[in-house]
Amino acid sequence: MLLVNESGTMSTLDLLFKGGWLMVPLLLFSLIAVYIFIDRLVFIKSQPKLDQRFLGALSEKMKSGNFNEAANLCRSVNCSESRILLKGIESIGQPASDIKSKMESEGKLEAYEYEKNLYFLGVIAGIAPMMGFIGTILGVIKIFYNISLTDDISISVISGGLYQKLITSGVGLSIGIIAFIAYHFLNHMIDRIVQRWEFNSVRFIDLISKTSV
Repeated sequence: MLLVNESGTMSTLDLLFKGGWLMVPLLLFSLIAVYIFIDRLVFIKSQPKLDQRFLGALSEKMKSGNFNEAANLCRSVNCSESRILLKGIESIGQPASDIKSKMESEGKLEAYEYEKNLYFLGVIAGIAPMMGFIGTILGVIKIFYNISLTDDISISVISGGLYQKLITSGVGLSIGIIAFIAYHFLNHMIDRIVQRWEFNSVRFIDLISKTSV
C-alpha cells in the first residue's frame, strides 16, 4: 500500500515511522500479542478431549468396583480432564466433599496451564491505547514547540506533530482493540472447556456416591 502526495510516494512503513520512538514499543507489543494468541490457540486446540466412549467405559469400571482399572484408563489418556477424574479416583474412600475439593484443586492447576501468559495479553490490551494517547500528547507538544520557534501556524510547521499524534493514537488503539478481542476470545474458549470439566466432575461425584466402596 502506498500513500501518494505531491512530492512522490510514501510507503506505509515510512508513514508509521513518523509516529516517533513510541512506535518501537507499540510494534513490540503487537508481536508479543500475536505470539501469545497463536501459542495459546494452538495449545488449546491440541489438547485431547474425552469422548462419550471413554466416559462410558469409565462409568462401567466404576460401577463394577474396578477402581484400579478406572485409574489406569485415565492414565492412558493423560489429558487435563482425565487427570482431574484420576484425582477423584485416587481419593475414593474419603468424604465426597474432600473428593470434590481435590478435583477442583486439580482443575485449577490444569486451567492455569491453559491461561498461561493470557495475563500479558490483557495488559497489552490496556497499555497500547494509553501509549497511543501519550503519543498524542507528545505530538501536540511538538506542534506548539514548532509554532513557538517559527511563529507560524502553517500546515508545513504543524504536520510533523500531527503525524506523530494521529499515527501513534491509531496504532495504539488498533493494537489494544485486537489484543482485547483476542484475550476475551481465548478466555471464552477456556471457560467452555472448564464448564465441560465441571459437568463431568459433577457426574463423576454422583457416580461415586452411588458406588459401594
